[in-house]
Amino acid sequence: MKLLKNLYKSVGIDLGTTNFLVYLKNRGIVVDEPTLVAINNRTNQVLAIGEEAKKMLDRTPAHVRLVKPLSGGVISDFEVTEEIIKYFLRKISEKSLFSRFHVAAVSIPTNLTEVERKSVEDAVLSAGATKVLLVEEPIASAVGTRLPIEEATANMIVDIGGGTTEISIISVGGAVVSKSIKIAGNKFNEDIIRFIKNEYKLLIGEPTAENLKINVGSAIPIEDKLEMKVRGRDMSTGLPKEITVRDIQIRSAMQKSIKSIGETVKNILEESPPELVGDVLERGIFLSGGGALLRGMDKFLEKETQVDVTVVDDPLTCVVRGLGIIIEDIPRYETILSNQEKPKPINL
Repeated sequence: MKLLKNLYKSVGIDLGTTNFLVYLKNRGIVVDEPTLVAINNRTNQVLAIGEEAKKMLDRTPAHVRLVKPLSGGVISDFEVTEEIIKYFLRKISEKSLFSRFHVAAVSIPTNLTEVERKSVEDAVLSAGATKVLLVEEPIASAVGTRLPIEEATANMIVDIGGGTTEISIISVGGAVVSKSIKIAGNKFNEDIIRFIKNEYKLLIGEPTAENLKINVGSAIPIEDKLEMKVRGRDMSTGLPKEITVRDIQIRSAMQKSIKSIGETVKNILEESPPELVGDVLERGIFLSGGGALLRGMDKFLEKETQVDVTVVDDPLTCVVRGLGIIIEDIPRYETILSNQEKPKPINL
């Protein structure tokens, strides 16, 4: 019986728009790769997945397309999503033919419809899991941060991911109020690409925009004056061109999107019950996700809300670590698993 039990594994899957992470029970995080698939259009064959596919970004011939199967945290290509889940689960499974994945805890945005939730569940079941537990990203983030979410006190989480920013006030094991907006890391990249195109008449790709965001980007003015050389294609001549971009320009490019996140956080606080807001003022706001690493993002939100903001430890893996904690002790967290009932969204 024990041998049969060992043939099954439990996993936590952070099905992110930008990155795909997997936590394997008793092992920890075993996969952290881009959610990207390269497909040959002529044969419909999958050429590469994850890191290998990312190396091809903006470098592929006409017959090869790169697919991001999730858009804004929602599955936009079911078959490719199923393929990527199968690939990574197969990658971490044992050689044994009988090795299966028993329970898969999967993170989802808070505003998914029942149809969208079902599509996530079906994709993971088709990939080989026997049971799927859906966990909203703010809940997973809070668990990963070790916040006392089961207590009758409010914990506010702002999770800035790749496709969405999830904002929730959590109390007694559930999201009391929540909001999901499709302004996050990918939108910052789009803002930078558009700015460079309009300002310099230079075309750059997403990897270059990502590097600019990481190396010189900030949410507020910073003491160090940062700059970075950027290469792209001159729109007027069609020839290669190099320019130098400064931090103030990248900040200006992202300003509208950053302000939108700040406004949404403020609106949630303004619309929330006063007791919850009192708890948030006392405990502060917890910032997670890749967007938390943008220089000064915490200080920007502090200025906007007048509430202390704390960037959680290792914000990039916060969600998958929370899923890992849940699958390590499922009975304890059964009551907060979101297969049961959706939290009430807040109308802004």
